[in-house]
Amino acid sequence: MAVHHIALATSDLVATHRFYTRVMGFRLVKATAVPYEGSRNGGWARHVFYRTSEPDGPLLVFWDLHEETLRGRFRTDLSTGLGLPVWMNHLAFSAPTGELYGRMLARWLSHGLEVTERDHDFYRSIYTIDPNGIMVEFCQTLRPFSAEELADAERSLFDPLPPLDLPRPPTVHRPQMG
Repeated sequence: MAVHHIALATSDLVATHRFYTRVMGFRLVKATAVPYEGSRNGGWARHVFYRTSEPDGPLLVFWDLHEETLRGRFRTDLSTGLGLPVWMNHLAFSAPTGELYGRMLARWLSHGLEVTERDHDFYRSIYTIDPNGIMVEFCQTLRPFSAEELADAERSLFDPLPPLDLPRPPTVHRPQMG
């Protein structure tokens, strides 16, 4: 079953819009405004939809809240706002080809973003942070899962002390300044 959309709150719609259109290359496809349910002072929320891929790929949606009782009272950073490392809760998008993967790496760097790259054996990833403090990832699957990995998955899931895979060190790409 495919994902239709993921919805998140933003505290800076302008920065979020710039990031997801200019940096990520997503397309704004719909924006609506609705009354903020339960508001006692006329609060409202803008619901903004971005197409992440063509033609009918999943949507990424942001809520731009205009409710006085919430002003400055919520955080948008999915992980660090909960006391977790930034990488714990994140958005991961597919880069089905090496060409797209490389294009996204170059695009992020051209926008002045620091990018971390990791080789996870069966896939590779690049990571950066959006204006809401959310880690964003592009992944390229490098190979299918082996029969052994499929068999080990359930054993590992229920093992009270599973063997640890030591991650490979990341590569950090910094944008060229000047």
